[in-house]
Amino acid sequence: MKVLVLCALLATAAAWPSFGFDDTAGYQSDAAGASLAQMQHDVNYLLYKIYEEVHDPHLKELEDSWDPLGPNAHYDDGGVSAKLLLKELNDGRLLERKHWFSLFNDRQRKEALMLYDAIKHASDWNTFVGNAAYSRKRMNEGEFVYAMYAAVIHARITEHIVLPPLYEVTPHLFTNSEVIQEAYRAKMTQTPARIKSSFTGSKKNPEQRVAYFGEDVGMNTHHVFWHLEFPFWWIDERENWHLDRKGENFFWVHHQLTVRFDAERLSNHLSPVEELHWDDVIHEGFAPHTMYKYGGYFPSRPDNIHFEDVDGVARVRDMLMWESRIRDAIAHGFITARDGSVINIRDSHGIDILGDVIESSMYSPNSEYYGALHNTAHVMLGRQGDPHGKYDLPPGVLEHFETATRDPAFFRLHKYMDNIFKEHKHSLPAYTKEDIEFTGVAIDSVSIDRELETYFEDFEYSLINAVDDTPEVADVDITTYIQRLNHKDFSWKIDVTNNNGEPVLGTVRAFAWPHRDDNGIIYDINDGFWNAFEVDRFWVMLQPGTNHIVRASKDSAVTVPDVPSFKTLMEKTEAALSGGGELHLEEFESALGVPHRFFVPKGTEEGMEFDLVVVITDGKADAAVDNLHENTKFNHYGYQGKYPDNRPHGFPLDRHVDDIRIFDELSNYAHAVVKVYNRGEHKQH
Repeated sequence: MKVLVLCALLATAAAWPSFGFDDTAGYQSDAAGASLAQMQHDVNYLLYKIYEEVHDPHLKELEDSWDPLGPNAHYDDGGVSAKLLLKELNDGRLLERKHWFSLFNDRQRKEALMLYDAIKHASDWNTFVGNAAYSRKRMNEGEFVYAMYAAVIHARITEHIVLPPLYEVTPHLFTNSEVIQEAYRAKMTQTPARIKSSFTGSKKNPEQRVAYFGEDVGMNTHHVFWHLEFPFWWIDERENWHLDRKGENFFWVHHQLTVRFDAERLSNHLSPVEELHWDDVIHEGFAPHTMYKYGGYFPSRPDNIHFEDVDGVARVRDMLMWESRIRDAIAHGFITARDGSVINIRDSHGIDILGDVIESSMYSPNSEYYGALHNTAHVMLGRQGDPHGKYDLPPGVLEHFETATRDPAFFRLHKYMDNIFKEHKHSLPAYTKEDIEFTGVAIDSVSIDRELETYFEDFEYSLINAVDDTPEVADVDITTYIQRLNHKDFSWKIDVTNNNGEPVLGTVRAFAWPHRDDNGIIYDINDGFWNAFEVDRFWVMLQPGTNHIVRASKDSAVTVPDVPSFKTLMEKTEAALSGGGELHLEEFESALGVPHRFFVPKGTEEGMEFDLVVVITDGKADAAVDNLHENTKFNHYGYQGKYPDNRPHGFPLDRHVDDIRIFDELSNYAHAVVKVYNRGEHKQH
């Protein structure tokens, strides 16, 4: 895994066996002689034009000559996974090519995971790439892409591979159908094209003011990659690995998307999003303006419809029943496991169990009783355009992680679940001064070196994979561009005094939230804390005396840079291969974080006020792994096999505050009000 996690759920450590990689598990240290550049080359071409024949001669040969069960195939599971896949393939039971794929379809997910297992269990690169090439020609394209992304992320052998941006691999899922149609015209007329994209709705729809957030391809990719790194289908015994604090991470990543969406809404003079209710109408409809490569258009949903039962999925009363059982568990402070035993959740680790229950992942201690609220809700909401299958419509946008955030109902759905998590968090005892203070450490000042300014810019990406190939028609450059939010670089500065007489490790935690609600009323401390989005979290060694900390916005631990375009990845890879040099793409190895561009909410032209809070806590007590202050990898969700922070996500703002004076009396806590300006500037590239 690239940036992932090990060890058992902290709250139920005794219930889980230990899992970890065996360094002698059959992996060859040099990947069977393949260099990193060669492996990157192979992955690039396996994912390039997935609906067409592979464009690399060696891979083309492997498609027909490779035998997944032959003498040259080596596995760490004895070939069990490959045998299972081949049996299903040879018996004609797998989904045909040129058909839509949805991870929420149980059978299709099972097939994709069969392929994932067959690829991931390869113990050398020849087997890995051979199985991938063999399957690329024979399996459904959507299942292949999912299996490849999951395998590259989770296999040890591919630790340093950078996956190309999904919006260039499967552009249909990210690009309006009108633009795709223009791309086809450009291809057929052999006319290079740079096509303008627009968001899905019109100015008559107020929700379109924040479409730049939900429809941003970088935000969509962030959502996909989180669910690839922490998939709900993960089974420890099968993977020989445990995803540390997966349930809590599920809560936090979606909580952060929800509160950040509210900050964008307030930046655009909209009220915070309201939660969905199963027994109420869905007020906002959605017209996706997006189509599958094969399978028709994504279904639309009209305004003001009531939830209906979805045939073969769930009834509305099932959703209400599961919700009631989960809220009852929160009120009682425990989850009832399958065997009838009681699992306490009224502590700092209960959020981990609750996250597993609500999602529901395979980690849920009792999915039979508590159901799968999150996963089923995505399908229920996605199918409301055709709940009984009368029109045989394909899955809706909520049934794909790539497209889910395009629908404003996604944020209403997650506000609903976020409020359930909030009930749990507020059931916990408030932090005391002793829980938060860092003896001998005082924050003297916090400042920013320039005004916080955001702007919109044109972002361009390739549509070459959106159009079909034919020998008679050569490729031409076809791209699309769309507005996206960005901000001007800045640094923030913290002056800290360490009076301990010796160096101490500090955890710097920074959060921000809108200063006022949509009525212009200043948020009270509890509403502010709950609506806070994380700005940064990092570790620093504080020397005795005065310490001047300067942190560049681009170095935030919660954000990542945009993955290079497919073209750039290919050019860099081929240059390394032809020149015999090393391939350096280290900064792009994780796509887990929010895009750097979204480090700052949009703000307003006159300047929108945000509360900025910085807390420095005891790094020695916080750190779950060593030398975090020297780490340069993205580690927000895990590092070196373990979640790096012993504290809960959001600490110390994650619980109800009984008395604000506790924070006022802390020397290691600082608060300021800053303004974010959106000047209306639009940069074209």
